[in-house]
Amino acid sequence: MALSREHRLRGRFVFDRIYQKGRRIHGQWMVLRTMRAEPQLLKADPRDQSPLSCRLGVVVSSKVSKRSVQRNRLRRLLHGHLSRQLPEIPTQGEGLWLLISLKPGSADAEERLLLGECCELIAKAGLRP
Repeated sequence: MALSREHRLRGRFVFDRIYQKGRRIHGQWMVLRTMRAEPQLLKADPRDQSPLSCRLGVVVSSKVSKRSVQRNRLRRLLHGHLSRQLPEIPTQGEGLWLLISLKPGSADAEERLLLGECCELIAKAGLRP
């Protein structure tokens, strides 16, 4: 299950800004980066209903797994999990950008451990009670 279009992070400038300015929260298998949305970095798209919605991205590099099938499976797993968590993430009227980067070795971890850590990092960021 993929994230809906209005909740996906996209664009090189957006990812660069999150890597530079985002707050990092480290876990054993992944890193969560958060920052307040900067809608001016997004390309104008008439299909976007709200530029200040919560947007999410998942990065799975080739250091995690050399096989693209494995990387895509991990990305889809996290996208599905995050799309279910999305209604619980408060935005307080302002947009929020979240980026999850998997660390090398996370491909060998069990799915429940990855999803559990994802929930823990979101809670550590103060985005969920």
